[in-house]
Amino acid sequence: MARAIDIPDLVARAQQGQAAAVARLISLVEDDSPALPEVSAALAPHTGRAHIVGLTGSPGVGKSTSTSALVSSLRQQGKRVAVLAIDPSSPFSGGALLGDRIRMSEHDTDPDVFIRSMASRGHLGGLAGAAPQALRVLDAAGCDVILVETVGVGQSEVEIAGIADTTLVLLAPGMGDGIQAAKAGILEIGDIFVINKADRDGAATTRRELRTMIGMRADTGDWTAPIVLTVATKGEGTDEVVDEIQNHFAYLTESGELTRRRVGRARREIEALALASVQRRLGEHAAGTEQLAAEVAAGSLDPFAAASRLLDHS
Repeated sequence: MARAIDIPDLVARAQQGQAAAVARLISLVEDDSPALPEVSAALAPHTGRAHIVGLTGSPGVGKSTSTSALVSSLRQQGKRVAVLAIDPSSPFSGGALLGDRIRMSEHDTDPDVFIRSMASRGHLGGLAGAAPQALRVLDAAGCDVILVETVGVGQSEVEIAGIADTTLVLLAPGMGDGIQAAKAGILEIGDIFVINKADRDGAATTRRELRTMIGMRADTGDWTAPIVLTVATKGEGTDEVVDEIQNHFAYLTESGELTRRRVGRARREIEALALASVQRRLGEHAAGTEQLAAEVAAGSLDPFAAASRLLDHS
């Protein structure tokens, strides 16, 4: 018989910064454990403190290197940092294909840095379906800043804006990123734009094009998205990015936008959980669904009445 999981003890140890407890809680989240409601209830009173920063952009712009450089800059300020790297799923195991990022190995021995890769498992939008609960674990564990790095799959990257307080869009010169950002809708979600690999030719042109496009986008309130040039492999410009992250958090707090974003995020999570529950219940009535489908196909029942009947019996 499997030993019962002591959720309060796990949460208490995670709050103390014990990496093993944090990892165990995230594994429960990823595995959609039956204990998940209890985990969520135990975490809730200890959340809402961390600044969640999303990093998105096309493959090849240097997201992992930039993330590692940001961790270094944040640690110099004494911040406790977590990295949630959303990786493509392994076609064999369903687990994270890349594992904990090799390029972040310099932070492995730092007890105030927690790095975790999560498999996207086919979830659209560049994020894992379990990401919201995983972020709650890291928040409760006392992280000041949580960096969420997406898989880098192009147009579906915009989902990051729904899960982060601050969204960083990374681009690189010579990749047509300015135009691609506009096409993918990434332009609309960026709070801060970072042109990495700025030592390459074309960085100034990319910045000029980007500035023009930012000026044309829909009204974003009193915040004007800054553009920062970096060379992440050398750590150049990273401190400026951190300054802008902190400036944006101050703006969010003072304007009330932080509360608005977080309420919207909670609403979407509640809706997603409710829909998942309904889908599970419907799945338990597969035979009834087939019968209703046969009646609709035969014309003896309309689909609206069939749906209503299905919901009444599920």
